[in-house]
Amino acid sequence: MKTLILSVFTLLAGCQLANAQYNSCAAKSEITEKVAVEQRDDNTGETKIVYEERKVKNTDAHGNASGSQYDLAVDGAFEGQTIVVLHFYTSGFDFEAPKAALAEKGFSVYRYINKPPSPKELEEALSKACQLWVISTNEQLLNDEHAEVIKKFFYSGKGVYIWGDNSPFHADANFLAQKLVGVTMSGVYQGGQNVSFKTDSTNFGMQKDHLITTGLEYVYEGITISKMEDPNKVLKPLIWSTDGNVVAAIYEDQGQRLILDGGFTRLFYAWDNAGTGRYVKNAAAWLVNYERFGELVLGEELKK
Repeated sequence: MKTLILSVFTLLAGCQLANAQYNSCAAKSEITEKVAVEQRDDNTGETKIVYEERKVKNTDAHGNASGSQYDLAVDGAFEGQTIVVLHFYTSGFDFEAPKAALAEKGFSVYRYINKPPSPKELEEALSKACQLWVISTNEQLLNDEHAEVIKKFFYSGKGVYIWGDNSPFHADANFLAQKLVGVTMSGVYQGGQNVSFKTDSTNFGMQKDHLITTGLEYVYEGITISKMEDPNKVLKPLIWSTDGNVVAAIYEDQGQRLILDGGFTRLFYAWDNAGTGRYVKNAAAWLVNYERFGELVLGEELKK
């Protein structure tokens, strides 16, 4: 029997919508498409058309499927939702690349730069936000009152992303992560590599087929990075760096969502390396916590 490829197509021209806010490839790291093939029986001469799942051919320079239809969320899904960013490390880092990526999914960004607002002002800002991102520096700028405001926000189900980096650039990351889930970061590791999927035979890579790793076969680990210190094993590893330690992990329990990351330089240094833009968009789409809040976090177009 001979097989001839007739055409390549994806049902209904791309990823269908799994839910209104997600592309149908949600939680699928390796993106495939249906290929129409003709099979001819050498004995009878009869032919028939069958369809096979094959990896998409349209990929970027790093091997990830190319196109926003392969992100977790559809473009504009969360129009009207705001991410508050406590942006404390700013050397050579203006947050413009992440801001543009997040805007594709409808998120606006409100940043406090170099220093935090008062606890009262932070609470007011968070009352209008769907999630909080904290980008730490080498000195602690948050206090216990800030932490109480953030804990209240987190316990309500709103997402929190805590970014640190190599020691000592995780002061507030450690302060806040310890307050929320009893976790810290430590160490200095020279990374600089792209990683693929973690397997039983490897000690590095990323978690395959998670919502956050939708459309990601390769992701950049960061430059000089830190590792998670999780004595009570409350985190689920998301990315293991090439030294075998966990550089990014998630917390998900009782409707609460948190991401901890020891490589914030991915957000500005080598931004165009493997997978960073998609990873950032997927992370925000996960932290918005649609599974808890439903239509409250969707853009108006998706509510129609």
